[in-house]
Amino acid sequence: MRPSRLLMVTFVSLAAMTIISSAQTFSTLASFDGTNGSLPALGALVQGTDGNFYGTTTAGGTSTQCNGGCGTVFKMSPSGVLTMLYSFCSQPNCTDGKIPYATLVQASDGNFYGVTFEGGGNGDGCDEGCGTLFKITSGGTLTTLYSFCSQASCADGGNPEDSSGLTQGSDGNLYGATATGGTGLGLYGSGTIFKISLGGTLTTVYNFCPDSRCSSGYHDNAGLVQGSNGNFYGVTYEGGYGNSGTVFTISPQGKEATIYTFCLDHSTCSDGAEPIGLISAPSGNFYGVTGFGGAHGAGTIFEITPAGALTTLYSFCAQPNCADGLYPVGGLALGTDGNVYGTTLWGGIVGCYDEYGCGTAFKVTPAGELTTLHTFCTQTGCPDGYDPEGTLMQATNGAFYGTTNIGGADSLYGTVFRLADGLKPFVETRPVSGRAGASVIILGSNLMGSINVSFNGTTASFTVVSRSEIKAVVPSGATTGPVVVTTPGGALTSNVNFRILQ
Repeated sequence: MRPSRLLMVTFVSLAAMTIISSAQTFSTLASFDGTNGSLPALGALVQGTDGNFYGTTTAGGTSTQCNGGCGTVFKMSPSGVLTMLYSFCSQPNCTDGKIPYATLVQASDGNFYGVTFEGGGNGDGCDEGCGTLFKITSGGTLTTLYSFCSQASCADGGNPEDSSGLTQGSDGNLYGATATGGTGLGLYGSGTIFKISLGGTLTTVYNFCPDSRCSSGYHDNAGLVQGSNGNFYGVTYEGGYGNSGTVFTISPQGKEATIYTFCLDHSTCSDGAEPIGLISAPSGNFYGVTGFGGAHGAGTIFEITPAGALTTLYSFCAQPNCADGLYPVGGLALGTDGNVYGTTLWGGIVGCYDEYGCGTAFKVTPAGELTTLHTFCTQTGCPDGYDPEGTLMQATNGAFYGTTNIGGADSLYGTVFRLADGLKPFVETRPVSGRAGASVIILGSNLMGSINVSFNGTTASFTVVSRSEIKAVVPSGATTGPVVVTTPGGALTSNVNFRILQ
């Protein structure tokens, strides 16, 4: 369920824990025009090893098989030059898929992988096709690896719409979820968790709603995150004993356990309802958001331990007219400063195109103090965009990047923006764990001329590929800790510790 514009919100007094910041820099980098994409919606941008940004839009493009276009894959340069790489439904009957909701992932082979919600070569139980899983190169060559509902009664799942997209596990396989299909209860099934090899071999790992009460929850639309113990963690935004979603953990072999159920107290839902995604915290816990519920009914930010102990850090709509935002439907990003960053779909100023406000960007400290970083649509025509629904991502230059669904130069198709909050550049390893001798890609900015790479103090052999990419080999004797790259401009530290596998 997405927030309805008919929902009534009860406005409350200003929360003492909320402040407004003016120390950041906001820039609109690009505006979609319909032909190159429209409505970037749920997915986040991903920074490629070439230094460009890649993403999807749910509409727009050049196909005439959908009203308003069937969606695109796009590339954007750091300076904001937008290029459409692929327009979905370029094949008859949309066998190449359409409506890609989810974030792309750049896998270890250098290609990008993603899913489409509809289209594909099968339609058993889906009027418009049940979705696809695809591979696309940085040059725009797309290959459909799998069409969902290839098995009888959609036992393999259908309609993958998880906004966080696919996750590459430490075993090299991609993991994701479908919204329908599978062998669980429900008219069309209740969805699955699957893994798929880079070559396209799909295995169903888990079927949601295996019991009559759907106590494990169903409808995972937010992807999975792999914990340090090798298991995956995720959320469902329906089902569970509170019927408002769950937090669960699942092993790569399919052993599932529900660790938290939201909204058991239906009179208040003070802990939130309909969770949307998890990210790993430095402590080993996880952060997430709920789209509804909380103290004011407008969504929450929460922290949860791997054992299921949940703490509500912030409840939205704590200011008059929800100036701090409401309905954080896009998930969170962990900043290198230890704070979490995100957006709200609505809230902010009163008087923009949306009667509930046009959205905000925020950060929240681990103690629960919220700072509003940007309020959307503060200028006539909303050139900065409005209704930001996607998840923010932090690039290696330290700035955050995101999208808005609507607004921009044409006041209609959406934007890509940058939000700088004074955080320093860093490097990112892909993957974030490995054994001695394994090859690792290090993503960064201005890496030419680098003179040293170390894994928690142990020097590694490396090759500088470009100003944004280094290839390194995990050195023998290295221990878990930060990766540091020494460049002519100074030392750059990895955003997370690299975990050495035994």
